[in-house]
Amino acid sequence: MMLPLVTVICNCFNHEGFVLQAIQSVLNQTYKNIELIVINNGSTDNSSQIISTFLKQYPEIKYINLPETISITKAFNKAAKYANGVYFIDLAADDVLLEDCIEKQTSFFSQQSDNVALIFGNAYHINENGQKLKPYFPVNDNNNVIDSSLFNTNYVKLLSSGLSICSVSAMFTKKHFELLNGFNEDLFFEDLDYWLRLSRQFEIKFIDDFLVEKRFLENSLGNQFYDKKTYSKNINKSLRIIYNQSLKRNISKEENKALLKRIHFSMDKCLKNKLWLELFKFSIIKLKCHLYLLK
Repeated sequence: MMLPLVTVICNCFNHEGFVLQAIQSVLNQTYKNIELIVINNGSTDNSSQIISTFLKQYPEIKYINLPETISITKAFNKAAKYANGVYFIDLAADDVLLEDCIEKQTSFFSQQSDNVALIFGNAYHINENGQKLKPYFPVNDNNNVIDSSLFNTNYVKLLSSGLSICSVSAMFTKKHFELLNGFNEDLFFEDLDYWLRLSRQFEIKFIDDFLVEKRFLENSLGNQFYDKKTYSKNINKSLRIIYNQSLKRNISKEENKALLKRIHFSMDKCLKNKLWLELFKFSIIKLKCHLYLLK
């Protein structure tokens, strides 16, 4: 029986020191029916040359070399137009798939109903040198996650929780991705908005296993969510769009209370970093959320 094709889209932005390891982790998978698409997203380092030189050995790998940097959402959607896989993986070029990652993901997916649109698992945090730091989700002595709510990842949980899905450990279906018209290109980052829209209609399941290594870098996108740089403004602007869309989507007080919890999280981060204008903008959404709760 033919195994389903899995498309891995590897997005590289100034990851010259890591991108080959990310690509190699896909090539080294125990699961072999994989389509790899690599994007150089307008890198200003040597990423483009490093990728193009390496890929001469692998003409089957699709390569998109963008002259200018665009958002992650636009880059992934662009690559997805060339994808043929039944399943997608969104791989940052500084992260690493463990060699049995895709085998475990596809096996788990095959046991799910057609209503399951995304699965995810645990990850090891690694540093710049590839040394393991800690699990993404804390585990016990048997390497099982401590937080049992991960097995019940749904719309309300995603609304309220900051640490809900490890995006790099996720595999999602092309079918559902197309049904939802892909990632929202008005946003600076892709995952939270997509998870919320997806979980409103379909199911998300958790694999209690380590699937990937997620690199922790001081200058990574995730660590610049709330600093005073341009990244911070773009991230917070996207969060406000997501929160306002959630207000329109929500149909219960439980959902609005969950959203309020996440708004408070964003406000606390702005307060901590003295982002006063950002704090004010989030406070407006908080007020709207309170008004919805009074209805």
